[in-house]
Amino acid sequence: MLTGFIFLLFLTDGVLPENNCSYQDVLNHLQLTKTNELYSMTRPVKNHKRPTRVSLEVLLYAILDVVEKDQKFIPYVWTVMRWHNEYISWDPNQFCGIDSVSLPAEVLWIPDITIEEMTEKDKAPPSPYLTINDKGDVEVQNNQVLVSTCRMHIYKFPFDIQNCNLSFKSIIHTAKDIRLQPSDNSTDATEWSRDVMRTQYEWLFLNMTVTTNNASDLISQDIIIYTITMKRRSLLYIVNFLVPILFFLCLDLASFLISDNGGEKLSFKVTVLLAVTVLQLILNEILPASSNRIPLIAVYCIGIFALMLLSLLETILVMHLMEKDSQASQDNKADNGRSKDCNKRGKANFHDSHQEGNEWTQCGCIYDVCETPSELLPVTKEGNSRKVMEEYHALEKLSDELREMQKTLSLLLSNTKEVAKPGYWTRVANKVNKVFFIFYLTVVV
Repeated sequence: MLTGFIFLLFLTDGVLPENNCSYQDVLNHLQLTKTNELYSMTRPVKNHKRPTRVSLEVLLYAILDVVEKDQKFIPYVWTVMRWHNEYISWDPNQFCGIDSVSLPAEVLWIPDITIEEMTEKDKAPPSPYLTINDKGDVEVQNNQVLVSTCRMHIYKFPFDIQNCNLSFKSIIHTAKDIRLQPSDNSTDATEWSRDVMRTQYEWLFLNMTVTTNNASDLISQDIIIYTITMKRRSLLYIVNFLVPILFFLCLDLASFLISDNGGEKLSFKVTVLLAVTVLQLILNEILPASSNRIPLIAVYCIGIFALMLLSLLETILVMHLMEKDSQASQDNKADNGRSKDCNKRGKANFHDSHQEGNEWTQCGCIYDVCETPSELLPVTKEGNSRKVMEEYHALEKLSDELREMQKTLSLLLSNTKEVAKPGYWTRVANKVNKVFFIFYLTVVV
């Protein structure tokens, strides 16, 4: 009688208890097979008006790269999605306490959650399995390498702080079908991400903010935004970029001690200017071209480049003035030599003409005495001497006028060349050099 009761009890349960201790028994009980498309074709609800609530959790494993030029953010994240399947349930007591089973991901329906900012296909392979429990809760875990867009604000580069968003939403389902909700808050997401963080590239992870944008109507979509805030480690940029430019600026400042007489100063300044130009080209390869504001580091480089350019132009001007002064001194020496020669020649000519006049007078007298009769001698002598004296006085008056003209001309030449006397342009060049050095030092400070 007892044996028959036990056998009847086993028949009521359908199978012997010791034979229901495998995962396959659970799957057979649920009729979950790859050929059975009952669970994988449609959203797992018994009433289509009831939405499927999907819980989302995101942790940041690593910051692999941040490409400022292309404005790309490449993180390595861990995502967990959970939702309820109304067609799945079993009693763990009937299956030796089995309360969860792992099975291939393609067997069940999975929410079509995507990331708005993702620009390339996930490089990490998706998880091939999902987990279900006896209450019908389904969980999918995935490790993803995301290539996403991120609006970079590089005004304070390399002392900038960037905020990159990862916006999760459904591809086709609206709020009528899927309602998204985060399973963690900002504090938990930040702390857990710091605990599991592997690498941060050149960045320092600060926090993760979780924001939920619930749809206001049933035709919109719920969006969960994970904002990752990170700070750039600027020490490498300071050592490799900012400090060398500052060194070049100090070298250009020290070049004021080089003499302006030779061409060494000019060639030195040109070399320093070319070095700064090379650093500017390197900076252009780093910063994005789509920035709305000019970064401070670009202003810094352009300012130093402009100062060095002005310094180069000032050196060219100073060298030109000193060369002009040297040319003026050579011209003055040549003019003084020519004026001395003219004075000597003028005095000699005047003396010779005076002697010739006297000789001509004497000769005239002798000629008159020889050629005229004796009775006409006094009259002839008196007439010739008067003519000679008149000519002599006329020559003296002409010579006096020539002297006055020479004095006037010398005075005019001295007035016009007073500005260009030796050393004037050198003093002007020294004043220009001193004023520009004060201006240069003031701007640098």
